[in-house]
Amino acid sequence: MNVAVVMGGYSDESVISLRSGQLILNHLDKTKYRAFEIHILSNEWYCLIEATKYPINKADFTVTKENQIITFDVIMNTIHGTPGEDGHMQAYWELIELPYSGCNYYQSSLTFNKRDTLSVLSKFNIPKAKSIYLSKGDAIDTNKIQSELGLPFFVKPNQSGSSLGISMVSTLDDLPKALDFAFAEDNDILIESYLNGTEVSVGVLNYKGETTVLGITEIVSQNAFFDYEAKYLGKSNEITPARISSDLEALVIETAKKVYESLGMTGFSRTDFIIMNGIPHFIEINTNPGLSPQSIFPQQAAHANIAFSDLLENEISLALQRKPIWKK
Repeated sequence: MNVAVVMGGYSDESVISLRSGQLILNHLDKTKYRAFEIHILSNEWYCLIEATKYPINKADFTVTKENQIITFDVIMNTIHGTPGEDGHMQAYWELIELPYSGCNYYQSSLTFNKRDTLSVLSKFNIPKAKSIYLSKGDAIDTNKIQSELGLPFFVKPNQSGSSLGISMVSTLDDLPKALDFAFAEDNDILIESYLNGTEVSVGVLNYKGETTVLGITEIVSQNAFFDYEAKYLGKSNEITPARISSDLEALVIETAKKVYESLGMTGFSRTDFIIMNGIPHFIEINTNPGLSPQSIFPQQAAHANIAFSDLLENEISLALQRKPIWKK
């Protein structure tokens, strides 16, 4: 079976995605699958075979090598950010009827949009921070922001990943710089109240037909919050399992499963919460979590004593079972 391991993307997360793709390539069962390394970048799409780039035919996602056309049976999608985590690639693969891992284009688009995700989860009584939504060009009422959210608060792009464009604002003097930083990533932003508590990250997936929590990792950032530097440049301690009581662990697991199922998820995910006053508050969900050896999701798989190759096998099985949406 030919498996296209798709990595890269158009955002600053592409470097992380390339690392994630390598982990998948290293763990796919070579007795069952012939893996191909596919790079989707803003300037080119290509398949890398023995250090040679072969262009992807965008009409049908095939590759021609020495006059032979290579087709793929299934996609393992590990693009972080756009276009592989926001639904664009998923919609394309749906149109050409090519099976792919992870959630479908609607769930991808929904969960990449922080405002819309919070709106959906509010119907299911999932605790979360207070927030204000703004678009570029809107009038900024600093008094309203402070009175509704208090200080400090967070400013973040509505659609972005890996903590890109996020700032913690401790005084209103810091707000203009934070707004510029967030608007550089997206034309829409969220301003959220500060949640003072323990941050945890929870790996959740559909494993053998059941919503399964891999583990709960406690995040102890050396910076003011779990920003890009803390997440990828070693400026945090990640403790698995999290140092929480058994009762609180059960509540986090229950809430993480509820989020996953309420959003209609399938495939790998990582959901972040801040536990404040004994209650896990939802922060965000990542539908293509980092899969480098240092990433949280693989660490949790190791803690759960599940071989990563088994998780990939499960993902491929789910992808092959799913029919295109319009054929259901």
